[in-house]
Amino acid sequence: MIRLPLLDPDAPASFPDPRQALTEPNGLLAFGGDLSPTRLLAAYGKGIFPWFSDGEPILWWSPDPRCVLHTQDLRINRSLRRQLAGKHWHLTLDHAFDAVVRGCAAPRRDASGTWIVPAMVDAYNRLYHLGHAHSLEIWEGTQLIGGIYGIALGQLFCGESMFSRQSGASKLALVALAKLLHGWDFPLIDTQVANAHTVSLGAVEIPRAQYLQDVATLRRRPGQPGNWAAFTDELIQPCK
Repeated sequence: MIRLPLLDPDAPASFPDPRQALTEPNGLLAFGGDLSPTRLLAAYGKGIFPWFSDGEPILWWSPDPRCVLHTQDLRINRSLRRQLAGKHWHLTLDHAFDAVVRGCAAPRRDASGTWIVPAMVDAYNRLYHLGHAHSLEIWEGTQLIGGIYGIALGQLFCGESMFSRQSGASKLALVALAKLLHGWDFPLIDTQVANAHTVSLGAVEIPRAQYLQDVATLRRRPGQPGNWAAFTDELIQPCK
């Protein structure tokens, strides 16, 4: 029987030590609480994130190992370059945050459901309007065909999800985001757990202890507060 700490509803910045998370399922730490901006920012600042399905209580995680993409180690292989060659796509920042989140929440062919439930959509939209959450959009004409969104804390970017309606669009979103963040001295993107999509672009697993050290340092560094739409022209578009 799994016994988990229940978060105190009156202490939104209080979480158990991530090192106390379960090994099976990997990283499960606590349940309950809410998705207020204060609690979410506190969680990400401690190396913790929410992940739960519709009908479940809010579950909080900190897996070991942690998957990250070091922005200086971004890998764009030959097949991706060929795939993107000749695409007439354009990229924007913070132009369609809600649409990106909803695109990530939409059902996928390889999954039976989504963890981006309506409460999560609302919560991250609140963070976006407060200048803490950001999106990168991929467009073909006026059609949104892919994107990625996440949370910025100092010089740490915590990637939450990405989606693609055309092959290669989500990879391009991650590539463009990594290049932009590298130029801003953000050394890594948290991708939470490894998958073939992110690993193909250079993501690696590191011990949770190392990740927690990185978080403690990076969250205190000056980042890029506020809306990022004005930085759209800084995006590098490798498909052109």
